[in-house]
Amino acid sequence: METPRTIKKSLNDAIDTVRKEELAKARKTEDAELADLLHCKKKFILMQNKQTKRRKNVLQKLADLNETIYRAMLLKEQLLAIYTSQNRAAARNALREWIVAAIGSRTSVLVELGRKLFRKRHFILNYFICRITTAISEGINNKIKRLKRMAYGYKDVAYFLLKIHQHCGLLNPRLST
Repeated sequence: METPRTIKKSLNDAIDTVRKEELAKARKTEDAELADLLHCKKKFILMQNKQTKRRKNVLQKLADLNETIYRAMLLKEQLLAIYTSQNRAAARNALREWIVAAIGSRTSVLVELGRKLFRKRHFILNYFICRITTAISEGINNKIKRLKRMAYGYKDVAYFLLKIHQHCGLLNPRLST
């Protein structure tokens, strides 16, 4: 299932790849101003979703200096806005528009991401049926795996289940008296 979290990670990875490609081009053409804006110290400004004054200033400079990065940032915000859609039909239309825009951007990483999301669109749109993700069950599974690795296996299954309940918050020893 494609959760909003995994889509956001894929999107941030694509944006970072575009940033690195444009940074390499800027260094090759000796464009110091663009290279300074795309340097790794400022990459986190590109990855944030919060609208701050500093982020707006950096994005405005990028819009003036580099169209590819600016287009990638607009696509990022457009994709994240899909999750604010009221219903599945509106989300489907917005996702379709985003995929067309990503493929039309002619940026290889975004074209690849657009094709990937096209293949996974049904899973993405399933989120809008109940607006539930698998994050909680994935978290519990990770806790169980970590507990199993820490213990190097338990001989008694009942004790292992007790430890799972204890670590996952289902059994709180402070509450039982």
